[in-house]
Amino acid sequence: MNGVTVSAKVNGDAVQYVCPADESLLDVLRNRLNLTGVKEGCGTGDCGACSITLDGRLVCSCLVLGAEAEGREIGTVEGLSEGGKLHPLQEEFIEKAALQCGICTPGFLVAAKSLLERNPNPTEEEIRYALAGNLCRCTGYDKIVRAVQSAAKIMRRGKKVAR
Repeated sequence: MNGVTVSAKVNGDAVQYVCPADESLLDVLRNRLNLTGVKEGCGTGDCGACSITLDGRLVCSCLVLGAEAEGREIGTVEGLSEGGKLHPLQEEFIEKAALQCGICTPGFLVAAKSLLERNPNPTEEEIRYALAGNLCRCTGYDKIVRAVQSAAKIMRRGKKVAR
């Protein structure tokens, strides 16, 4: 296949792939790297289901070309858990029933993690603002916001213990 050879880091692991120059990073992640947690909702950057981090910045992977990931650091929902242990955000989404069909959940988790890395103690308004780029058709957003608040509290407590 003719295409662009790309070397990047995905969830901390070095990867290399070949893709057509016009293939989206969403399609690369799902179809070439088998990271199917990244979901396609709209394909236009409006729903947030395909949210990832690219060099620590939250982006919609449907709006980025796979070739643009050369030398970059990509974070997906698959990178949240460590050693088989769920991230506090994942645990709280389950505990607070903050998910239904699951299409939007990975994007919400990545967006929430990005928020909590920048702001470990966000207000409800800050959480709602940070998650505004993620749409859910099944739930009200209250359970999602409560799950993020609870996870933030757990993560702050954990950091205090680690010091």
